[in-house]
Amino acid sequence: MLDADLAEVLAPGVSADDVPALSPLLRARDVLGSFVSLFRGSDAEVLLRLLVLREIGHQAESPRWSPDGLRQRFAYLDPVKLETVLKRLREHGLLQFGDDGRYRLSDLGRNAVAALGSLLQFAVEEDAELGFLTAQLAGLQATGSVTAEALGHLLGKLNDLSLHFEDAIASGSEFRIVDARRRLTANGRWLDRGTGLLRQLLADPEVDFELARVAQRIGLAQSRLARVDAAFQRALNKIETQRVTLGASGISSSDVAAWLRARTADELAALLDGAIDSPPAPALLAGGHELLDRAEAVLSDAVRRVEADHALPPPAATDVSAAPEVEDLRMLEHFTDRLAALEHATSLGDAVAGSGFGAASYRLSLLALLADGSEAGPAEGPIGTFMKLPVGVTFDSGLLAVGCDEIEAISRGLVQPLATAKD
Repeated sequence: MLDADLAEVLAPGVSADDVPALSPLLRARDVLGSFVSLFRGSDAEVLLRLLVLREIGHQAESPRWSPDGLRQRFAYLDPVKLETVLKRLREHGLLQFGDDGRYRLSDLGRNAVAALGSLLQFAVEEDAELGFLTAQLAGLQATGSVTAEALGHLLGKLNDLSLHFEDAIASGSEFRIVDARRRLTANGRWLDRGTGLLRQLLADPEVDFELARVAQRIGLAQSRLARVDAAFQRALNKIETQRVTLGASGISSSDVAAWLRARTADELAALLDGAIDSPPAPALLAGGHELLDRAEAVLSDAVRRVEADHALPPPAATDVSAAPEVEDLRMLEHFTDRLAALEHATSLGDAVAGSGFGAASYRLSLLALLADGSEAGPAEGPIGTFMKLPVGVTFDSGLLAVGCDEIEAISRGLVQPLATAKD
């Protein structure tokens, strides 16, 4: 049944085995099924199941309940609804009915109650997501079962906080910056505890590489958050320089804005009543003859034809005889002929000399291509002909003094026909 349902949500041709992320979820199918049954239905039904499950789990001294004890404990519930909830919890493995005729929580049910208790504990605090993730990480570390996934949740929360604080600073709003700074202060203790956990984790020389990598990234995110308080102060100082004081009253524009933000919509509407009026209608300053001139220009057929004419202008004459620019390879062709006529070995200085430093450096760069034996050049044309020359080029260490033709010195080396090189 589950495979058929997955086939409807996966892309055509994709099976559940092709998605690695589904594997841990499919292995925990029974556990997830119990939680799905716990939270499926209307809000009232879900709350009723959670209420019964938590109350049964709170009885630590006597963890087993008789049916009459449950009816007395939940006398404020409809008896039929209570029996329906008990039956559903029992069918999905959250509640067990023993041979002694008593109800008790299963291991899965107790884990669900414990997880729910942790969530509800942090729900009463403002912006307590970071605290819940840090506490969860501390528990995993205490049992030696820290995972990269658990660290990744903490890293994602820290990066989300960083982006929120950066947006607050970029907005330039004093109220958003103050609220973000208060939020940073509220999470300060969790940041400190997270730092201590990371130090303990990284102090282990045998820590897994993936865990160490994510932990280091968490440390960088915490460092950014530690520096953001100074950025808040700089932004507030900048706003302070732009604050306007209303006369000698001591009331600033920030005080007025804070007072207005505390008013309801109806109170703001009452403040605006009578404070805004329609602007005066300006009288026409143009005379009758000026309006007539404008009317003639607008109503003229010639003007309308010009405005309605959307035809493209005629094409401009183009000189079709102009030949495209081509690269001047005359120096390459001349150097190719010189090397092809080479009969014996000659030094690099003699091979590239002539026409000054620019021409010599160009020829030397061509010889470097021959020395590399590169075959990436074109097979045809002047460049291909040059690369196929039966000429060997070797470069030696040191410089050879020249002192003429704008060349002071040149690298030592030889240029020789390949037949001579083989001999």
